[in-house]
Amino acid sequence: MTFSRVLGYKYSDTLKKIDPDHLVALVTEVIPNYSCLVFCPTKKNCENVAEMICKILSKDYLKHREKEKQEVIQNLKNLSGGSLCPVLKRTIPFGVAYHHSGLTSEERKLLEEAYSTGVLCLFTCTSTLAAGVNLPARRVILRAPYVAKEFLKRNQYKQMIGRAGRAGIDSTGESILILQEKDKQKVLELISRPLENCYSHLVQEFTKGIQTLFLSLIGLKIATNLDDIYHFMSGTFFGVQQKILLKEKSLWDITVDSLRYLTEKGLLQKDTILTEKGLLQKDTICKSEEEFQYSFQITKLGRASFKGTVDLAYCDVLYRDLKKGLEGLVLESLLHLIYLTTPYDMASQCDPDWMIYFRQFSQLSPAEQNVAALVGVSENFLGKKASGQAIKKKVDKGVVNRLYLSFVLFTLLKETNIWSVSEKFNMPRGYVQNLLTAAASFSSCVLHFCEELEEFWVYRVLLVELTKKLTYCVKAELIPLMEVTGVLEARAKQLYSAGYKSLMHLANANPEVLIRTIDHLSRRQAKQIVSSAKMLLHEKAEALREEVEELLRLPSDFPGIVASSTEKA
Repeated sequence: MTFSRVLGYKYSDTLKKIDPDHLVALVTEVIPNYSCLVFCPTKKNCENVAEMICKILSKDYLKHREKEKQEVIQNLKNLSGGSLCPVLKRTIPFGVAYHHSGLTSEERKLLEEAYSTGVLCLFTCTSTLAAGVNLPARRVILRAPYVAKEFLKRNQYKQMIGRAGRAGIDSTGESILILQEKDKQKVLELISRPLENCYSHLVQEFTKGIQTLFLSLIGLKIATNLDDIYHFMSGTFFGVQQKILLKEKSLWDITVDSLRYLTEKGLLQKDTILTEKGLLQKDTICKSEEEFQYSFQITKLGRASFKGTVDLAYCDVLYRDLKKGLEGLVLESLLHLIYLTTPYDMASQCDPDWMIYFRQFSQLSPAEQNVAALVGVSENFLGKKASGQAIKKKVDKGVVNRLYLSFVLFTLLKETNIWSVSEKFNMPRGYVQNLLTAAASFSSCVLHFCEELEEFWVYRVLLVELTKKLTYCVKAELIPLMEVTGVLEARAKQLYSAGYKSLMHLANANPEVLIRTIDHLSRRQAKQIVSSAKMLLHEKAEALREEVEELLRLPSDFPGIVASSTEKA
């Protein structure tokens, strides 16, 4: 490391305490005329750094594109029914905002557009931005060589600094990494080390995907024995590159292990013995005779998992939970059904707030509290957790976490407001939105899963409406309006308040009248809403017409027709 230059920004003793790393000096060399990204280790750090910078920045920054920044603030309020994050309220006037997964997808999109057009000139962000959207910058600053508590990997570092000076967008770009003395040696090693081999990660991801692929191959009868499946895989890009990618396990071993795993899970069953030709080919390859002798057939559970696109790691657990649910399904409210459609993978990442958990449990009706007892979470357990007492009895952590998330979803469907639920459960609003989206998707998967298993016929009826509720998460009267392309919750409320309460109303609306009636609605959007409503109405009418024709058509097995055709013969 060699000396480069001294920063020109003058710091008082007080400012040095607030900004010991001289971040403000680094960003003010670039903004507001050019853009800057400051990568921070955590979400909270992003918000703190954004606020710290704005406390020190000159008031002159408030004047830069002032009107457009006020429009961004107003648009954020419109998105959330009047709510606005207090941090963004303080930072946006300076052209600064944070960007991380705690934002809703609508907020992120709006802020990204403002950054791309130069209205916002500085993002404090987490490493996820580097791997996601294309937001280049004149200068990229890494606040510390960490992602959360983990020390930065070289490929992560490359991805972050790759945002600086994108070809075709900016003429120059630079990156700055802020270091503490304790991290200098680690960073020097990081820079001198060759890029990490990402093949092992690819192989892990591939092994998960290969099992689903095998279900498809066998379910569609494209390949049903080990020889055919192995040769199919040999023709894929993965098979072609296996000498480079597969250091620890061969493609054959992965294929055999995956088929064994699927069979043990009850998704496949071994069937008929192969021909002598197949056995002869096996001898040439010199592999396990036991595995090679069998062809495979997909089981009912396997077909349900395949049709429902259910993660194979959870398909047997889902089957058991649905089976157990039939023994005492509580239909007084939606809570039990919501629990059964709460995504397993999000439950594994959940960390409940026990005081909130116990408070929410206490507010449930006796029947809803019975749902918790049925799945194995008692009031006594939650009370002890909330008071910090030791728990002797072992309780399934996955079930406990999943029930907590189902409380979040249950509250969300009642209140239909991500902001209020976010505050009530002390969760980032972006996380609550992701949970809702994942639950809607998983509910649809469970519905298709149940369609393939006759014993779960009752769920097929119940899950149709629940999936719709989770997908739109609005009051029931707004759902028909939100089926129209371009109509989200805020717009649906505007239309409903203006008297457009059904699909028929929208299909027969005049776009010019809509523009005058609905705030912030462009002519293009108005025309799109009307044409989309007309198309939906036409499709529904066509479906009903076909149903009427089917009802009026004379059955092909009608006795008179059968007798007549017999006489002619």
